Amino acid sequence: MHDIIVVGAGQSGLAAGYHLQRAGLSFTILEAGPTAAGSWPGYYDSLRLFSPAHYAALPGLPFPDAPDHYPARDEIIAYLGSYARHFDLPIMTETNVERVECVAGQFRVKTGDNVYRTQSLIAATGSFRRPYVPQLPGQDTFEGVLLHAATYRNPEPFTNQRVIVVGAGNSAIQIAVELAWVARVTLATRAPLRLTRQRILGRDVHFWARLSLLERLPLGLWFHPREFNPVLDTGIYGDALRAGRPNQRPAFASFTSNGVRWSATEHEAVDAVIFATGYRPNLPYLAAMGALGPDGRPRQRAGVSRTTPGLYFVGLPAQRTWSSATLRGVGADAAHVVTRLQRYLNAS
Repeated sequence: MHDIIVVGAGQSGLAAGYHLQRAGLSFTILEAGPTAAGSWPGYYDSLRLFSPAHYAALPGLPFPDAPDHYPARDEIIAYLGSYARHFDLPIMTETNVERVECVAGQFRVKTGDNVYRTQSLIAATGSFRRPYVPQLPGQDTFEGVLLHAATYRNPEPFTNQRVIVVGAGNSAIQIAVELAWVARVTLATRAPLRLTRQRILGRDVHFWARLSLLERLPLGLWFHPREFNPVLDTGIYGDALRAGRPNQRPAFASFTSNGVRWSATEHEAVDAVIFATGYRPNLPYLAAMGALGPDGRPRQRAGVSRTTPGLYFVGLPAQRTWSSATLRGVGADAAHVVTRLQRYLNAS
């Protein structure tokens, strides 16, 4: 019998573990993968954080690099591994949680042939392992390459091809710009592309967000980040768009077998379409408890389940603030959840 089980040893689970450890609570972290790295190993090769190292640390351990450096994917993976070792967090790797049930006020956590029991559970698998791909007319007939940014790695396979990247966020434009060096690329967006200066008066925009406390306000309880989706730009992306590498236009209307229809009268042959259209919560193991809504999103507020006492969440987009699902924001949410969890255990 465990006091607390945390599902997931990515950034959310590690932050939760840190605060549980500081509170003197007994817990175990169950991780499906081989290491404490979450979704980061699955991201494209050139990925860099959109916030500098100074704002990319989990609680208790600074990121080991120059404060203004923008860490690459592999640096983040290494940091998460060192974080788990530094605090000697109790992590069981290659332990995939398949199903959770709540019976008589206790949770039964099924992982393969094993069943663990716990008084409380923190779901920290976040939203970045379930890619969202919209369904457009004719999509099933398209014979070219169709993939999500989750499985994109680098530009090489697309050399000299005609490629469309769909999306208006940071990942979409980062992928489109690097592809444009080797391919003919269009960035297709349904919403206007909002370029925001990365640095203002010599400081990264995250400095000003933190100084003004804007980043820590509970705006995520009322507004979702998708409603305000600026692309942080040092000038590289704006210059690339003005040069037409990539070009930008509104999203196409439908697929054909060999391309897309931009309108009823305009068809274009296309080799590949890459959807950089985000992710959805990755929480199917909670479905049996009725803890999720019809869309698969958890019924929760500020990380506390509205349906199941003792159930908590860390790492959801807009869980409490706009930065909730980021390295810089997940620690504060984890602290809030652990405080609420302590109250629950003390009252039990």
